Amino acid sequence: ESHDLLRVASLEFVVSFEVLLKEGLEKKRDATRNKSWLSSSARKNNKLSLDGLAAKTDLSKAKVLIRLDLNVPLSKKDGKTITDDTRLRAVVPTMNFLKEKGASVVVATHIGRPKGEPDPKFSVEPIVSAFSKLIDTDVIKVNDCIGDEVRQACKGMPQGGVILLENVRFHKGETKNESGFAEALAKDCGATCYVNDAFGTAHRAHASTEGVVKYISGPKAAGFLMEKELKYIKGAIDAPTRPLTAILGGSKISTKIPVIESMLDKCDNILIGGGMIFSFYKAMGLGIGNSLVEEDMISKAGEMIQAAKAKGVNMLLPTDVVVADKFEADANAKTVSIQSIPDGWLGLDVGPDTVAEFSKIIQSSKTIVWNGPMGVFEFDAFAKGTFAIAQEMANTDAITIVGGGDSVAAVEKAHLADKMSHISTGGGASLELLEGKVLPGVAALDEA
Repeated sequence: ESHDLLRVASLEFVVSFEVLLKEGLEKKRDATRNKSWLSSSARKNNKLSLDGLAAKTDLSKAKVLIRLDLNVPLSKKDGKTITDDTRLRAVVPTMNFLKEKGASVVVATHIGRPKGEPDPKFSVEPIVSAFSKLIDTDVIKVNDCIGDEVRQACKGMPQGGVILLENVRFHKGETKNESGFAEALAKDCGATCYVNDAFGTAHRAHASTEGVVKYISGPKAAGFLMEKELKYIKGAIDAPTRPLTAILGGSKISTKIPVIESMLDKCDNILIGGGMIFSFYKAMGLGIGNSLVEEDMISKAGEMIQAAKAKGVNMLLPTDVVVADKFEADANAKTVSIQSIPDGWLGLDVGPDTVAEFSKIIQSSKTIVWNGPMGVFEFDAFAKGTFAIAQEMANTDAITIVGGGDSVAAVEKAHLADKMSHISTGGGASLELLEGKVLPGVAALDEA
């Protein structure tokens, strides 16, 4: 009996070792593939990096104004407790780099959407403690982002110190990109160089993201987070490893038309889901019951179907959908073909046949960009399509990029975020980058 137990134990050890070895090899393979792809992508995105900044200036003698996106969600109960610190953690590598170089750092950020004037509920005060712990530095918060207090605090700050300015959106000049405010933001803190690591606001031509650089004589660089976003997203559309597949979802076609049009010139495959599919079906002459449709977009949807055919792009729409008798979590639901959507019912998810078809394309792709859920994933009964697509992406060897707030939320809800090559931190910014637009906050930075 003891020999049998020993043999079983030995077998379990061998199996466990093989599993660990396989996992290790997979991680090494993924890391090597991503590193190689990012390296080639980097050559296409040549904004000044932090290493380049350090080569150009002695950071131990520098005062760095850095724009971060620390707009973390706060508890609705007390308005002070951070409910998700992802954005804080995302900028730690950049802050640590500057700390190691001995730089004095002045942080500009925003919280929420104040109306151009001070509002206590949008103060940066709640993030001071958590931010300090994450970067292992006592962060000093000042009560404004320009003016005498800022000048005095920054003038007397020690080498390696970190000052957090109050919400830049407490001034109308921030969102209006007023030159006077931008100049004060740069000069009152005594900035000698600039770093932007706030990808989530890079699509806004605001004073702290675009205007301020005109008043800083030293180098202007991208932080690690910004650099990573540009390498992945721009790399995916400018220099992809093919086949390149875009998975586009969401409720309204009107918000995705520029992305679809841009992707038609770049992709091998476009998989479309979400509520916007019904505008396409209407253009095809199909009945859609009470499903969401944008009547003024029907002709545009038809044009895109024809454009995909003309350009040889494999654009796939769902062949079956999960319909409900009402827009509620407890609605009656059933799966039907797109030719058989009942009157009075509305489509809220893609069906299993569609998932199977989309999965084949995903598994044959080398680069995949996903923006927008396949259905109303907030309701469990209509989340299967979205989660199945997320799982397929997690299981593929392809470079997988998830951009857009709802897509990110869906992947996190499915507990698959760590299986993706890249999760974008910027909803609007990633969308505009996919559209091929130049982001003002990126254009403002120095070339490498």
